[in-house]
Amino acid sequence: MLQINNLTKTYAGGVKPSVDNLTLTVNDGEIFGFIGPNGAGKSTTIKCVTNIIRFEEGSVTVDGISLKDDPIAAKKLLGYVSDDHVLYEGLTGEEYINFICDVFDVPSALRKERLEQYLDAFSLRDAIKNQISSYSHGMKQKLNIIGALIHEPKVWILDEPMTGLDPKSAFHLKQLMREHADRGNSVFFSSHVLEVVEKICDRIGIIDDGHLIATCTINELKERNKDSSLEELFLKLTEDAAI
Repeated sequence: MLQINNLTKTYAGGVKPSVDNLTLTVNDGEIFGFIGPNGAGKSTTIKCVTNIIRFEEGSVTVDGISLKDDPIAAKKLLGYVSDDHVLYEGLTGEEYINFICDVFDVPSALRKERLEQYLDAFSLRDAIKNQISSYSHGMKQKLNIIGALIHEPKVWILDEPMTGLDPKSAFHLKQLMREHADRGNSVFFSSHVLEVVEKICDRIGIIDDGHLIATCTINELKERNKDSSLEELFLKLTEDAAI
């Protein structure tokens, strides 16, 4: 479970918070879609949750562990796929995965078994021993995803993970997200592709101008807006919030 309470982040020199008093919970067994316009505060929220940037107010708790009180223990429960993957390009793909496994204390036998599974799912078997610098954008994204899952984290955080993926890999990623949640874990998923969010998420949250303006389950969305898609609801809510 991921709990965010009254999270507030203002960048240096900022006139107002980029994220303002945001509270939400991502439950065990749930894929939570986090959507909003450009500059709404999605990536800032995610970077606060993953402890990449500091926040001045509020709290983040990962499976009962406070990010502020015990950041190392909390971060060991996270798997993070960023929207601008940063990899050690002088390493081979295999060396990078082994490095991640060392950081998260994944036993040798387990890392080999898990890597085999993901190499087939993402068609990276022929490239895993090559230097990352030779990888295409999509291949780097696949490696980033494998690195985020290899230690089987309690909470998986994805920021625009489909970017650069071919259709087959995107399909497998969506399968892995569902399987991860179905095993009792949590998935916090940010994307601009609203059709994908509507199809695979259990609940959604809409952020605009740093504020969480709506949360609902996909079933509630369908019941309340029988003739409207998530895209239409999103446009209506964000336009109303801007007035």
